Amino acid sequence: MTIEIDDVSHLDLTRYIRPGDLVAWGQACAEPLTLTEALAAQRRQLGRVRCFAGISGTAAVRPECCDHLSFSSYTATGAGRALTAGGMLAIVPAHYSQLPRILTAGPLRADVVFLSLPPAAPDGTFGPGFAADYIAELTETARVVLAEANDQVPDISSDVRIRDRDVDVLVHTSRPPARYAAAPARDVEEAIAGHVANLIPDGATLQLGIGSMPSAVTRRLLDHRDLGVHSGMITDAVADLIDAGVVTGARKSLDRGKVVTGFLMGSDPLLKLAATEPSISVRSTSYTHDPAVLAAQQLFVAINSATEVDLYGAANSETAAGKYVGAIGGIADFARGAARSRGGIPIIALPSTAVTKAGEKVSRIVARLSGPASLSRADAGVIVTEYGVADLRGLALPARRERMLAIAHPDFRNELAASSEASAP
Repeated sequence: MTIEIDDVSHLDLTRYIRPGDLVAWGQACAEPLTLTEALAAQRRQLGRVRCFAGISGTAAVRPECCDHLSFSSYTATGAGRALTAGGMLAIVPAHYSQLPRILTAGPLRADVVFLSLPPAAPDGTFGPGFAADYIAELTETARVVLAEANDQVPDISSDVRIRDRDVDVLVHTSRPPARYAAAPARDVEEAIAGHVANLIPDGATLQLGIGSMPSAVTRRLLDHRDLGVHSGMITDAVADLIDAGVVTGARKSLDRGKVVTGFLMGSDPLLKLAATEPSISVRSTSYTHDPAVLAAQQLFVAINSATEVDLYGAANSETAAGKYVGAIGGIADFARGAARSRGGIPIIALPSTAVTKAGEKVSRIVARLSGPASLSRADAGVIVTEYGVADLRGLALPARRERMLAIAHPDFRNELAASSEASAP
């Protein structure tokens, strides 16, 4: 039987969370802020508790909370960046498609799950709100499920329904959900976006990764027609394309007319649209990242970024200057899906250079990766910088090298060519 609480101050987490438990919660706009704030406030009474947090901005994911809470994650974005800087975040190196399995079995099985849900429907069930992704799947195996029912969270279209008997504790609340504003794109990203947009045909189905680069791409697609979306996440930029009539999903081979996503990460334009737009459908990771589903989606174009790419197409999306700043995420899942899709295109887009904290300009096209190969060279597709497009598909290593040198910054091309000749694979 579900315990219902009208005032979070009456919630005693020691009744439900045991020392050593792993607590997982929804991410981005689906973060259950009332519950995570209660976790932070009551952490001293709980003893040592492990937490798995995705993209988060909560008061719980803070260095000062690490006196009693320990954190792991698939990503160092959001509030995780400060934890990483202090050596307080344990990164789980996994493809996004693996997260449901990792968090339902083995050493990182979630004991307790926090959810942010809309009010119950007339039949007593709950929609997943702003996220289904991996979090909804954990309700089937967790020992305890605590949810906040927020009347400011809409019941977005989804094939995922959470039964009232699956929720052990329900806290009623009314508060604005978490919001995420996209960083403004730089001029160089706008230039890259123009190259990417030229690769996308009308009727394509898009996957868009995190960051300002994919958002810049969407602004170059306003003249396109009948685009679809099948993505791990969507942002305000996708809302703009829906409002403009560019995204209709009319030519999708699966989920025709639907914008399929795992979770929402945006601000008012996206959240308001999601409350009224029936085409937006929130689905679980087991569907959004399913290789068979991705392969069956014709003209599937996956658009992601990386911190660096080597001359043969291997990409690092996790580290920069020796620090963990990103994630493996779905870069390999979606690149492989796009490669298998009829007419699909796996795209990695990035500026050719970066500037270090010391003010030094460095190349992001490199002879050898300085960090892990988040995407192997066997999965390389199309690499785009402000200097053009390098389609590496079907090419042997020497031809790949030449195409990558052509899209590197001119200041670094001779150095890269010499370095790659000295250590040719």
